[in-house]
Amino acid sequence: MAVLGETRSWSPKPWQFRRYNCDFHHKSEVILVQVNPGESFTIQRDDGQFQCITGPAQVPMMSPNGSVPQIYVPPGYVQQIIEENGVRRVLVLPQTEFHPGGHSPLHHPPPPPPHAHLQAFIPHPHIMHPPPHLYSGMAGGTGDMNPQYISQYHPAHTTIYSEQDTHPPHGRAAFAHRDERASKTYERLQKKLKERQGTGGGGGGGMALSKDSPPPSPQKSRGTPPSGGDLQNGLGGKGAEEQAQPSTAVTALELDEEAKALQERLNSICKPVVTDIQARGVSLSWVAPSRTEGDDKPKEGEKDPAEPSFTYEVSVSYSGKDGKYKSAYSDVELSATLQDLRPATDYHVRVQAMCNCLQGIPSEPVSFTTLSCEPDKPSPPRKASGTKSSLVLQWKAPCDNGSKIQNYILQWDEGKGTDTFEQCYYGPQKQYRLTKLSTASRYSFRLAAKNDMGVSEFSEVVHIMTSCSVPAPPLSPELIQSGVTWLCVRWYRPAGSPKEDEISYVLEMEEEGSGYGFQASYDGDDLSHTVRNLHRSTTYRFRVVAYNAEGKSNPSGVSEFTTAPDRPGCPCRLAVKGKPHPTSFRLTWDPPKDNGGSDVTKYVAELSEGFSGCSWNQVYSGSAVECVCDGLSPGCSYQARVHCISAGGESPLTEPLQVQTPPVPPGPCQPPRVIGKPKAREVQLRWAPPLVDGGSAVSSYSVEMFAPQMEEGREVYQGSEVDCTVGSLLPGRTYGFRLRAANKAGYGPFSERSEVTTGPGAPEACRPPHVTCKSPTCAVISWETPSCNGAAVSEYRLEWGAAEGSMQMCYTGAALSHEMRGLLPATNYFCRVQAVNVAGVGPFSDAVLCQTPCSVPAPVSNEDEQARPLLYSPSTCLGLRWEAPCDHGSEITSYLIDLGERQPILTGPVTKYIIQNLQPDTTYRIRIQALNILGAGPCSHTFKLKTKPLPPLPPRLECTASSHQTLRFKWGEGPAKAQPTDSLQYHLQMEDKSGRFISLYKGPCHTHKVQRLNESTSYAFRIQAFNEAGEGPFSTVYTFTTPRSPPAPLKAPRVERVDESCEVSWETLPPMKGDPVIYCLQSMQGNSEFKQIYKGSATSYQLPNLSSSTEYRFRVCAIRQCQDAPEIIGPYSSTVILLPPRVDSPGVSGTTGSKAAEAQKPKRSMTDEQFSFLIIALLAVTSILIAVAIQYFVIE
Repeated sequence: MAVLGETRSWSPKPWQFRRYNCDFHHKSEVILVQVNPGESFTIQRDDGQFQCITGPAQVPMMSPNGSVPQIYVPPGYVQQIIEENGVRRVLVLPQTEFHPGGHSPLHHPPPPPPHAHLQAFIPHPHIMHPPPHLYSGMAGGTGDMNPQYISQYHPAHTTIYSEQDTHPPHGRAAFAHRDERASKTYERLQKKLKERQGTGGGGGGGMALSKDSPPPSPQKSRGTPPSGGDLQNGLGGKGAEEQAQPSTAVTALELDEEAKALQERLNSICKPVVTDIQARGVSLSWVAPSRTEGDDKPKEGEKDPAEPSFTYEVSVSYSGKDGKYKSAYSDVELSATLQDLRPATDYHVRVQAMCNCLQGIPSEPVSFTTLSCEPDKPSPPRKASGTKSSLVLQWKAPCDNGSKIQNYILQWDEGKGTDTFEQCYYGPQKQYRLTKLSTASRYSFRLAAKNDMGVSEFSEVVHIMTSCSVPAPPLSPELIQSGVTWLCVRWYRPAGSPKEDEISYVLEMEEEGSGYGFQASYDGDDLSHTVRNLHRSTTYRFRVVAYNAEGKSNPSGVSEFTTAPDRPGCPCRLAVKGKPHPTSFRLTWDPPKDNGGSDVTKYVAELSEGFSGCSWNQVYSGSAVECVCDGLSPGCSYQARVHCISAGGESPLTEPLQVQTPPVPPGPCQPPRVIGKPKAREVQLRWAPPLVDGGSAVSSYSVEMFAPQMEEGREVYQGSEVDCTVGSLLPGRTYGFRLRAANKAGYGPFSERSEVTTGPGAPEACRPPHVTCKSPTCAVISWETPSCNGAAVSEYRLEWGAAEGSMQMCYTGAALSHEMRGLLPATNYFCRVQAVNVAGVGPFSDAVLCQTPCSVPAPVSNEDEQARPLLYSPSTCLGLRWEAPCDHGSEITSYLIDLGERQPILTGPVTKYIIQNLQPDTTYRIRIQALNILGAGPCSHTFKLKTKPLPPLPPRLECTASSHQTLRFKWGEGPAKAQPTDSLQYHLQMEDKSGRFISLYKGPCHTHKVQRLNESTSYAFRIQAFNEAGEGPFSTVYTFTTPRSPPAPLKAPRVERVDESCEVSWETLPPMKGDPVIYCLQSMQGNSEFKQIYKGSATSYQLPNLSSSTEYRFRVCAIRQCQDAPEIIGPYSSTVILLPPRVDSPGVSGTTGSKAAEAQKPKRSMTDEQFSFLIIALLAVTSILIAVAIQYFVIE
């Protein structure tokens, strides 16, 4: 079985489980219950305990007869059992009040007795919350449900679905038990459902019962809503709130033909008929749904089907036809009487038919109005004001129930106190004044209202008192209890005052000797009062005054009371008198500064051991101000405190005084004992602390040792540890040891002496060994046998090394000598020896230093060509450098350089040398040998060196381009850009004004551009080539001259039309280094070519005879007239366009030339500079956008 449900929330009222018996005739099967995430499933185990299983989980359940387990459905839910394709499903559907999808309420059968069949499904009530409305309808069957809610088990299994609940926000009302007739109806429906299921019918699932929550009584929309009492008593105490709109029948699966026919029959019910309308009730009747035309005749071979049993539900609305409806009746009868209605109220009533869990559409509502009646029961009258002989009463109007209230009836008992009432007022007013009443008397009243329909019930009886006279003087006050700062005083009610009289009291007090007289300290209704904030041991006078609404009485007699004394303060200056002794000390103190108003009678001293203060013992009690505390322990800490006692009580305790008794030296210790086996030269001792520490912790111990044949001992240890190691002993000797402990007070007595014998020891240290050098690389070491300390030497260990701190073991054996080989000449060596026996290893001897004889030098070790730095080495030389090898004790006198085929070169004691007169670009095999007075050392490793080639010659310098400010040069053959593998580089220089050549470029490139030059000026240049072989010679000096600069470009000319001519003007340029500047103006007419129309020094020109229908274009340039050279023409300005004049109309004369030119100005085309600037701006924006895109999509 798979149960797929959501968590649900219920109203705060307790709910009951509802049981449905869904038995199917199958064999015993295992049914799986699937619990979804966020859901819970509660079952009862065999031992009677309940278990709550939280999803996701699958719970196996055994079905003994193949039927679905009995299911408890919570309030607001019903089940429907269907069978499709051999799979039986139990749908648990919500019984909703109204949903937009068209659901109508589904009803439940009566609940089972408590704890019946708890092994079925039990929803957990504590985890259910109100979910949102997640579905719009369930009439579509399983196809409308989510795919994860459909079980995929064996067809014989049963699937249970639990749809989501949709309770209203205010919760559901509690369901009550049905009556016996409804239970019988339910049994008939259940039996019929089982019969249909036994015959294979699958379309009738589910049962419906009416809800049982009490709705409010119907009422007109203009009236007030019903109260809580009406909700409990209205309409027979049944019904639950529904929506005003009609509901359609709810089914989770497709209905079969029989169910559809039954549904149509249920929907055809007629509206009810109202027969007997009363003020608070009405009688209704209706007709059962009739058969449709298709159901009149049974089919051939079939019997006439029995008439189905219908259940009817009557709903009432008092808020209009489309208002909210309350269920007022649910049963199988065709008539009903509705009670507890409101008089003179409009109601709408409708009826709905139900059968076999199918619900029909509610009928058309019928309206009626209840009759009017007498008013409601009024509220009791209240007292508005009053005196000793009069009362003024007021009351409120009750509900008139459809007829206006005409008069009120007020009755009273005339103050007799009986149940007999007489009428004292009759009229329409809502207040009445009664006079000539008795003083301090009680009167009872009740009220009724009257309209055209009759007199209402009388209100509740109310009792009202008249005022009283001034009370008599009370008796003198009495003292109940007294304290240090308070007095509790009481008094009695004045004699003869009536009980109904409300009397208050004023308690007046006078302090003795204050001179202020009596002052009020209390005003109230109580007969006792506690006066606080008084002074201790002080007499006060009291009197009482009684008063009521009529005035105050005379004061009572005066009473005198005295406050109690206060407890004394704590004693002062608690201290120790004299010096504390190890077992006692004297304690002293001063009397308290404040005795609380009475003399101190006794002092009590208490003592506590330690600083915890947990336990205190009394050590003194008396009237003296000092005491002796004895019987104490030495070196212990104590706390002392004192308090005093007087008539006012005990004083607070003083602050504890801490006292420390002085300690005494500790007692004797037990003799020290040996730990483990005694060693040859040391003994490890241990001891226990003394049994008596003298009141102070043991701070140190002292151990004395007695050597053999020595009467006096010497201290070998002093410290706080309880063990020590005594060294520097001789093996096989007997020593004596004794011990004493010390604390703050000093050392205690010595313990008894203990005897300890040491064991055998390792040999003594050998004498320094003797070293003899047989050659520069060989030495012989010899040594003598040391003292063995009782055990023969079994072996010797010799250590040898070039440093005293890093010697290594080089020999182990029983011999007394050893020969060392493979030593270095003229080197210092250290050696030492130690002896070993069965007792251990003896100490090393003193280290001995020896030096081997001198020898020939070592070979030159620096043979790495890459690491060998070169000195000056041109094409015919090689510079060598090496590190000096070890001289082996004899200074190196010279070096021999072997070049192979050439004669060896002998140098002095240097580490660098230049070999000259070599061939360029030639490889040589070289090795070096060191010499001293003892001979020549071995040769070094052979290494190869190569001389450099000759430096390159300078290239030819050429000028490839020139301008008035720049010169571009080229030299040699090769690409313009340098390659990483180029070893040949160039150095270009230029001569300055002072005749010196300055560097312009140095690098591997073959071109260079010189900028920032002057026009018409000659410059001298030279070039040099160099590579790793060195710098080559400079070339001859080349002279190049810059040309003259052309004039600057002019701005676009300005054109102004004047009648049939135009005037063209342009800007003026200054002379260029003395050369005059003239201008050349060109014009283009239409699509022809530009023609020169003016050349001269003027800055304007007037062009006559312009065509009125032709477009003109103008441009201008500057020309530099050189004295000794041809003219230099500058760049032309941007073109300006002169459009033909526009003709507005035939009757309008032409405008002037200036106006036409101005009109044409906005239509000028874009100049060349503006067009160039626009292209550059577009390219810049495009580049920025591409860079941003690359940054965003590629890099990030």
